[in-house]
Formats: sequence, structure tokens, C-alpha cells
Amino acid sequence: MGQYYIGVDIGSLTTKVVMVDGDGKLAARATGRSGYSGKDVAERITARLLEEKGLGQKDVAATVATGYGRVTYPADREVSEITCQARGIASQFGSAGTVIDIGGQDSKVIKILKGGKVVDFAMNDKCAAGTGRFLEVMAGALEVRLEDIGDLALQARGHCQISSFCTVFAESEVISHVSSGASKADILAGVCDSVAVRVASMTSRTGLDPEVVFTGGVARNKGVAAALEKALGCPLTIPEEPEITAALGAALFARDINKGQG
Repeated sequence: MGQYYIGVDIGSLTTKVVMVDGDGKLAARATGRSGYSGKDVAERITARLLEEKGLGQKDVAATVATGYGRVTYPADREVSEITCQARGIASQFGSAGTVIDIGGQDSKVIKILKGGKVVDFAMNDKCAAGTGRFLEVMAGALEVRLEDIGDLALQARGHCQISSFCTVFAESEVISHVSSGASKADILAGVCDSVAVRVASMTSRTGLDPEVVFTGGVARNKGVAAALEKALGCPLTIPEEPEITAALGAALFARDINKGQG
């Protein structure tokens, strides 16, 4: 019987794979762009991780898939991203009460109890506002790299107002600010504010219990993190690898299957 458990999180933009051992400790992880087929990307990443550790499929006891493309992956079980996110965060931050997750195509606020039980959640998956895609569009309009947005926003001397939550109209506002001579830093500070306000408004539906943990690829954006702390009026805890927490939760659920709890 295998000794390792795999969690696969196939997002709209990024695919994450996490492997844990029999004690639930992180053994390996990797990410890749989902592209046309997140399933194929997940299979390649999994094969590479196993090869790097000198393992084969026989060493994998169970696999759980989560995320946007979970139904496409041949796993032992599918679990919602919200449930996996809560489980992964609880394993790292037992005192967490709220998880704010901003991914490529959606954003979520998840209220959890100790142990990772989900009490309530709010989700924005109908509009790009408040997501990584929104930031991607604005980066393109300003001709800056997506990964540079946060550092540039923190250099701002002022914050340009981006009032529209619609990505198309917000892009027009950005172009107007460029035409008026505003600096890229000031415009990007306004973009980060826009994301933060949109996400913070979602907490009115769930409540906000400390400790607040910020996850997803956007959590690496220092500008958004700073703007979100200001909008919420409280500090944020950011995992060392904020994009893999749902995959970690999936891997831990895979371990439960082998222990007879799944």
C-alpha cells in the first residue's frame, strides 16, 4: 500500500499539486499554468514529483481533486475548493477564523471553526472584479508585469480612484488616468484599492472573525495585501506559499480516505 497522498487543485489559470506523507507532512509540491488542459498539466506535474522522489503510482495511496477543473481529473474523490481551502488553512493556522482567497477567476471569503469546519462563505465567480484576472487586465493596460504591480503600488504618492467594478469600464478609467498624466504607481494603487474594496464588501455577508488568513496567488501581491488590510481594518496572515493551501487540504482529505475517514 502506498505511503503518500496527493491533492490536485486545478484552477482556471494555475494548477497546483501537493503530496503529503503518512503523517500529513508536506512532502512535495509544484505548480503550473493550467493552459488548455489543467488535467494534463496536473498529470505531468504529479509524474514529475513522483520521479523526483524516486516513487511510482504504487506509492500513492489516494488522490483528491479540487478546484475549477476537478471533475476532469481521475482522482479517488472530488472535494469542493472551499472545503479544501478550509482544511489546508486549519492544518497550518489552527486559530484562523476567516479565509480570504483571491484566485485567477474568483474570490472567496470563508468563515471557519477550529479544525477547518466551514460555517459560511461568500463567493464572487460571476465577475472578474476582485480577482487575479482583473489585475492581469490592468497590468496589460499599463504595460507592466503582473508580478510588479504590488511593488509599484507601494511606491505611490497618491491613489487614483477606480470606481467601476466592471473590468471593461475600470480599464477605461485606467486609460483616462494615464491620459491625465497620473503615474503608473498611483494608478496601480487605485487598482489594488478597487480589488480590496470589492473583496472586503463580501465580508458583510459572512462576518469577519480573527485570525484572517489571505490565500491564493493574489496574496503574493503586496499592494493588494496592504489595501485589503486597510479596507478590513485588521492585519492579515499570509502563508509562505499561499497558492497551494487548497491543494494541501485536498491531500489531507486523501489521507483521510486511507484512514477510513473519507
